[in-house]
Amino acid sequence: MPFRSESAGGFGGCNRADSLRTPLFFGSYMQGTNFSQLTPVRFLQTFVLELMHVCEDAGLAPAERLIDRIARSAGRYFEEAFREEYAVEGALDPERYAELIVGLKNHIGGQFSLVSREAGCIRLTNRRCPFGEGVKNSPELCRMTSSVFGGIAARNFGYAKVTLARRIALGDARCEVHVHLDPQTARNLEGTEYLAPPAGDRRTIDELQARIDEQMHRIWCQMNNHRPSREAVRPPTIVARSPAMQAVLHAIETVAPTPATVLIHGETGVGKELVARAIHAMSERCQESFIAVNCGAIPEGIVESALFGHEKGAFTGAVEVHHGYFERADGGTLFLDEVDALTPATQTRLLRVIQEGELERVGGHKTLVVDTRIISATNCDLEKAVAEGRFRQDLYYRLNVVRIVIPPLRQRPEDLPHLVGLILERLSRRYGKPVNSVSPEVMSRLLAYAWPGNVRELENALEKAMLFAQPPEITEVPLPDTDPVVGEQSWKALRRQTLERLERSYLEQALRRARGSVNAVAEWMELTPRAVYLKLSAYGVDPAKFRG
Repeated sequence: MPFRSESAGGFGGCNRADSLRTPLFFGSYMQGTNFSQLTPVRFLQTFVLELMHVCEDAGLAPAERLIDRIARSAGRYFEEAFREEYAVEGALDPERYAELIVGLKNHIGGQFSLVSREAGCIRLTNRRCPFGEGVKNSPELCRMTSSVFGGIAARNFGYAKVTLARRIALGDARCEVHVHLDPQTARNLEGTEYLAPPAGDRRTIDELQARIDEQMHRIWCQMNNHRPSREAVRPPTIVARSPAMQAVLHAIETVAPTPATVLIHGETGVGKELVARAIHAMSERCQESFIAVNCGAIPEGIVESALFGHEKGAFTGAVEVHHGYFERADGGTLFLDEVDALTPATQTRLLRVIQEGELERVGGHKTLVVDTRIISATNCDLEKAVAEGRFRQDLYYRLNVVRIVIPPLRQRPEDLPHLVGLILERLSRRYGKPVNSVSPEVMSRLLAYAWPGNVRELENALEKAMLFAQPPEITEVPLPDTDPVVGEQSWKALRRQTLERLERSYLEQALRRARGSVNAVAEWMELTPRAVYLKLSAYGVDPAKFRG
């Protein structure tokens, strides 16, 4: 019997003789099958079986974990295709769910039927395995049924536990599958559980972002009612398509209602003040003042006066009482950007305010009580500053009760197309030019660029391009020609990252243009709809959001 080669050449280095060898499992499964009897379904069944064994032999992943991942991804595709064909919107009910899972299994060679559909449990039976007799050599393939059924159920009902009561793979005459939808009744039953994770659910993220945006808009409107303006001012929005920024949104939601001090860390231009404003807008202090102070921009000689105020006659030129930022933010929120720039003396006074809620103006002897929430920000390593004695350790711990890290733009490519759209919308109103998009070539350049200045640099580049652009889109953008730094990333990683950014951007733009029609996108990309669904699933893009 021929055997599988394990030469040092690996999968990519086999010679012609290797390519003619038949692996043990493949040969035993296909034995007795004539070439003329080979069908697409049988070929794919055999391919999946062999792929699983090759991956396991190569140590790529445990078989069941590999099967689970494939099945969950395939389940999303099957459900989306079912919804599109039968125009189903919203969560599936148990009847529709049973129709879907029975139909998809029977379409690929199974013989499934519904046994019962009771409250909290759906029971099915099957008399023919889609994988044929080969499943007896690989009973772990039953995990595919469990993960497809469980994944779809969890997305629609919030919870599922799948019990494989009987299995052809283990010698039973038929398969029997129970899908439990009630966690209470299924608590003591055997089976595999499937949950709908709230952090990764797009709808949950969108609802959270909508709440934050709505609150920021309300505060923004109240603030701007007192300011004369020549144009309608739109409040800024936090773009959170990337998992890292979604984590930031959840942190905002968690910490905002509390009185805890927050330290925001991130490079220059990532939007630290925007996150601070969002925390204030979602807090109980939202009706009071939000005051932002750049500590690094205040001259050293007047920083204490600026923060804590001074009395009349405290120094030459102090002709009247001055209320510092802490007093002006009393009851509200004070945002201290570049907090690492504070002098040692100012750090000491700041520590007292945080600990005691008290301060004295420069030149004064009266103790004032203030109720001000402190949100600080830095782009440097404060731990290193503490270790070097440049920043008080006790103050660091007071400021760093909750730490929020904002990733640089180069690490959140999913957010860039949406940021471009928001920035262009604002610039279009400002300059009165109907330029609301960029060409695919420009988007490719934007995605490939490292953005050392982050969102601020992106805004600057788009504003320059807008001034010289001819409607309706920007076809050129002024970016410096910078080469990737050798050693920071491997060539393969850099190439893959760039291609993924471009592909995701194209998919989202195509879905927007096609109003969410995956079939139309597939035609433009010269791919099958299933291939497009798999790509969308990999990037976490929901085509339903582009419809309507």
